[in-house]
Amino acid sequence: MELRDGIAGVIGVTPLIRLSRLFNNDPFDVYGKLEWMNPGGSTKDRPALHMLREAMRRGEITPSTVVIESSSGNLGISLAQLCNYLGLRFICVIDPRTTEQHRRIIRSFGGEIELVTEPDPQTGEFLPARIQRVGELVSQLPHAYWTNQYGNPDNYLAHKYTTMEEMAEQLGEMDYLFCGASSCGTIRGCHEYIAERGWSTKVVAVDAKGSVIFGGEKGPRKLPGLGAGITPRLYHGDIADHVTYVSDLDCIRGCRDLVTHESILAGASSGGVIAAVQRMAGTIPRGAVCAVILPDRGERYLDTVYNDQWVQKEFGVDSVSFSDGG
Repeated sequence: MELRDGIAGVIGVTPLIRLSRLFNNDPFDVYGKLEWMNPGGSTKDRPALHMLREAMRRGEITPSTVVIESSSGNLGISLAQLCNYLGLRFICVIDPRTTEQHRRIIRSFGGEIELVTEPDPQTGEFLPARIQRVGELVSQLPHAYWTNQYGNPDNYLAHKYTTMEEMAEQLGEMDYLFCGASSCGTIRGCHEYIAERGWSTKVVAVDAKGSVIFGGEKGPRKLPGLGAGITPRLYHGDIADHVTYVSDLDCIRGCRDLVTHESILAGASSGGVIAAVQRMAGTIPRGAVCAVILPDRGERYLDTVYNDQWVQKEFGVDSVSFSDGG
């Protein structure tokens, strides 16, 4: 088994473009890394590839292996695609927040869905319940392997060696990097790249209101992608220079701004990252170069983020309120 050619060979080297229309009135430049242009539709293609490739190199994954992962959707799609390419069985443990589009795509690649319907009774969060179900499956199924995005160093190393390296090749030592946080793979990998070079780049973690990753107060979240109900093992205290919290509504507004001004149809966490830049705009110095990572495609959120009726029902907000970030 190899992951060198075919669909695996086109993961990464995504475009980096200047968001000149959305931030045209600001005295700084913002460049967006279009991670949704990976073949699996998100930045999760990178760690999926690296985790599988390294596990095969170590002999932990063989032709008889059953790959298992807990995911809110995007990593599930990436693993399903690559496991299908390798001829491996893949099981994705999800919870009710995973969109129907994500579920259908996982199944289209031959992946199997395990839906956890009840949150962990002690924390009230779905993530611990999903991880518990992963543990049960690993113990029940012969030759099962958990990729473990929450604690596997290969997750963040994928971003250190590819995502950040690609941005650095084009922008050099940028002034700000805005990055969403969930498993902490992307932000840790980028931070380590920056720290090793002694750059002065300020790393801004974009977390969801209701997430506890950076010590925030636990609360409900309707959209997947940002935040976590537990602190991932990949987290460490100096992983970011600044933390900005965004609400579900902030994510929706950011997505609507992206598509209105830049014709970029991106996912919920991308909207959150854009909202974070907009919130900090008054403190970003003139002439600064900012990079933002836009993690996934918007087609997976047509029934939520881009559905006026759903937004009205869930938040009581009319779509007119989204004009110009209103």
